[in-house]
Amino acid sequence: MTRRLRSIFVAAASLALASCGLGQPAVGDNCRSLEHKSSPFTVCTFNAARDDIRLFLNNDEGEPYLQFGAVSDAAKAEGKALVFAMNGGMYHDDRRPVGFYRDGNGDVATVNTNDGPGNFHMKPNGVFWLDGNRAGVTESQTYLDEGLDPDFATQSGPMVVVDGEIHPSLNPDGTSRRRRNGVGVAANGETVFFVISDVPVTFHDFATLFSEKLRAPNALFLDGQVSRIYAPAYGRDEQGLDMGPIVGVVE
Repeated sequence: MTRRLRSIFVAAASLALASCGLGQPAVGDNCRSLEHKSSPFTVCTFNAARDDIRLFLNNDEGEPYLQFGAVSDAAKAEGKALVFAMNGGMYHDDRRPVGFYRDGNGDVATVNTNDGPGNFHMKPNGVFWLDGNRAGVTESQTYLDEGLDPDFATQSGPMVVVDGEIHPSLNPDGTSRRRRNGVGVAANGETVFFVISDVPVTFHDFATLFSEKLRAPNALFLDGQVSRIYAPAYGRDEQGLDMGPIVGVVE
């Protein structure tokens, strides 16, 4: 085989590997479209051992970021780029988190196990956390009982998948449809799935995407009022109302 033919063969093989998903992923390849129960979803997958996943609430002056653009500007100030972001949990009118929240600036509130109205208090609720190379979604009381002490954490509710089972209060025949987003973690404790529905969907259909398609043993609902995504390499930069907690990935 001549050197020219060998080069052509190697290039073709590389393209084939990439098309099969076996090559090194390029920036933007973390997100993909996925259809489930006849509805379109966007799933963005990252690895806690490789990717810099963080939570954002307030800047160094204590002012809330509110929008993806402000988080992107903060990343640029570090010489980094915000490559993905999503609203990261429920919040009050002043943008304070409803439940426990932790980032590099410390803790906001404590883990909330109280009873109350609304989705947040639909037990079990849970905590999405990041600790070094590991990630998890843990039921709130279990989080307390195990004394977890991660680098980042945000509490929301309900958990839509609990130890491989759909939350018992989610009705397969439910008719309420909203645009929804959430996060699940694979059994390996590293692979993190950020999911947003691209159309209004039922709570149950949203939950079964995590259990049936992604095989995530635990997943957490983040919101169904302000669900938005920032993934510029995937052509998404959704605008809207000011947010509280934001989860993002920087490079």
